[in-house]
Amino acid sequence: MTAFPGTPSGDQIEISHGDQRAVVVEVGGGLRTYSAGGHELLDGYGIDEMSTSGRGQLLLPWPNRIQDGSYEFDGRRHQLPINDVPEQDAIHGLVRWVAWRPRERDPDRVVMWHRIHPQPGYPFSLEVSVEYVLSDGGLRVSTTATNVGVDPCPYGCGAHPYLRAGAEGVDAWTLRAPGRTVLLSDERGIPVDSQPVEGTEFDFRRPRRMEGTRLDNAFTDLERDGDGLARVTLTDAEGGPLTLWMDEAYRYLMLFTGDPLPDVNRRSLAVEPMTCPPNAFRTGEALIRLDPGESFTSTWGIASGP
Repeated sequence: MTAFPGTPSGDQIEISHGDQRAVVVEVGGGLRTYSAGGHELLDGYGIDEMSTSGRGQLLLPWPNRIQDGSYEFDGRRHQLPINDVPEQDAIHGLVRWVAWRPRERDPDRVVMWHRIHPQPGYPFSLEVSVEYVLSDGGLRVSTTATNVGVDPCPYGCGAHPYLRAGAEGVDAWTLRAPGRTVLLSDERGIPVDSQPVEGTEFDFRRPRRMEGTRLDNAFTDLERDGDGLARVTLTDAEGGPLTLWMDEAYRYLMLFTGDPLPDVNRRSLAVEPMTCPPNAFRTGEALIRLDPGESFTSTWGIASGP
């Protein structure tokens, strides 16, 4: 672990394996950089910068948006702070800007830890650990949340890596994505309907070029391989591929080409594994209920090369 006074993302924890390097940060417990063979696989951010546009951040105890920041759980109404002011939503959970601590550390592995204490809008106690591991198979990220309070609590989990398959940008890449159903959202990013991807611009079940396709959509009904994993694969003009995989705990997937955000605009593709869809705290769709003492683990990872 390396401390840099005044660094916006706090302490820097580097892990390595062979030609792979990853940097996990104290602020938010997220992934600032990940490279293999000297190639940056993520659209990360500099050591002198804050994370912007969600780059590399952990999204919990909910991913994406909660409409108006309000929801009901076990007959009680809760109001979260609005931190997505233009759309008047609560977005991406409670841990993106808090300090995490390394609980375990090896040259190729680190486990980051944080406890969410009861607070306005989320009066529950949740202990969260995130294990980052590098191996011959690439990067693996496992998140475990444990209810350490006295009441059941709502929970959802996501991550926000932006993948880079090459220097050309999104329009030059070929995408294969497993979603059979796409969620359709209103102008605030809240899902209002869903439809099969068959016959639409959102069908990437067979690899095709992304040129001209604008994505800011959640997908579900994910196709999975024989090992139970769902895979998103990006390939650049010179080959690849770069794959993000997710286990069966992640039933939803967000794909975002970053068009409205100057720092990531079509330079990279956000591939966001999510255990639940946007607005799940309000709708209850795929929302995880953790009883006192209960834990939930979800795992995703990144692999490069053939």
